[in-house]
Amino acid sequence: MPAVGLLAVGLLITTANPGKAHEAPTGWEYPYSCCANQDCREVSKAAISERPEGYVINQTGEVVNYHDKRLRRSPDGRYHWCSVAGSDTSRTICLFVPLQLY
Repeated sequence: MPAVGLLAVGLLITTANPGKAHEAPTGWEYPYSCCANQDCREVSKAAISERPEGYVINQTGEVVNYHDKRLRRSPDGRYHWCSVAGSDTSRTICLFVPLQLY
């Protein structure tokens, strides 16, 4: 195989990894089930509020029930929102919330 072909194959192997998502700002990796390298981001505490029925995405008004499988514990104690295509107006894929001790 010519050197150019080997280089191209090497680049494909090192850049293509469909089973791995991107990292949160604090270094942990968003699960691929929540994020396809564009869907997740850290959001401020002000972006999320709570009601008796669950967490509210203030931007969209969507409620993620406390028992919803999309709700996850945040490994870094911060809020992270994963929405379709990372849009501020789309539905929630996953919501990472800090552990709340009462």
